[in-house]
This record gives sequence, C-alpha cells and structure tokens, in this order.
Amino acid sequence: MATLLKDGDNQVWYKEPWPWILMAGPGIVVVAGFITAWLAVVSNDGLVNDDYYKLGMTVNQRLHRDQQAASMGLHADVMRSGTGVRLLLGAVGDTRLPETLLLKFSHPTQAGQDQLVKMAAEGQGFYSGQMAGELHGRWIVSLEDPSGMWRLQGDWQADSGETLRLVARLAN
Repeated sequence: MATLLKDGDNQVWYKEPWPWILMAGPGIVVVAGFITAWLAVVSNDGLVNDDYYKLGMTVNQRLHRDQQAASMGLHADVMRSGTGVRLLLGAVGDTRLPETLLLKFSHPTQAGQDQLVKMAAEGQGFYSGQMAGELHGRWIVSLEDPSGMWRLQGDWQADSGETLRLVARLAN
C-alpha cells in the first residue's frame, strides 16, 4: 500500500494547530464557568430577603403610614450639597413637626449602599443632616418621623442636581 504521507507530515498531534483551535472553545467556557461561580459566591445579592413572609405582613402598616402622611398634607423638598442634606417639610394646618426626622436613601439593587441620615430641626420646617458619602445614580428616598407614624417617598436621580419632592405614595 502506497503511503500518502511525506517525510515532513508525520508530526505529533500537539504540534499541530487544529487540535488546539478545537479545544480553545470548550476551554474558554470552562474558565468562564469558574469566573461566574466565583462572582456568585463573593458578591452580595441584596435583592433576596430571608424573611419574605414577615416582610409581606408589614405591607398594611406601610400603607397606613402613607395614608397618615397624606391626611396631614405632608410634603418635603430635599436639597443636597456634597454630603450635606437639607430639607423643608411642609404640612397643612397646624400640624406639629417633630424635632428629628429619618431620611433613608435606598439603592434599588445594592442594599449595602443604603444610607440612613438623622435630620435635626433648624426651625420653620427646615431640617439638616450629614450623609456618610456621595450618592450617584438612582435612589429610592423615604422620610419618616422617629415614631413611624407617617412616611413620605420619592425616586431620585442623584446626579441630576435637582431638588427632590417627597410626597405620600397612596395605593391605586
């Protein structure tokens, strides 16, 4: 039988390019799988709540606080300068305003970045406080009294530089 190989064609397989090219695809997939597994282990999934049932049971309480704020005619304008925060709280009628307020900045996806700012009264509805650091991106902002009787909320794009208006969110 005549051989079709020439003297230069009998190389060992690992010196040929095609086996390596064919193995590169599955090799890349295996490396990407390890990287994905590593990211899943080390990253914090702030969207998962361990006690979802208990959280669901508090929905009516939260709706009651929004209704209470609406009945008092509460609204607030939040202004930021660097890490300093100032707000003007307004109410209808002769509503007595508290000496301190709690202003919470909640990140929609990363709970580790949330900030709670204690706001102190300066008089005539003005309050001021200091944040732990700069905010960038989208935030859910809520303002409530320390006793938890009422709550105002709003969505805020921190990079816009605009004043944020907080109002009572009532269920439709």
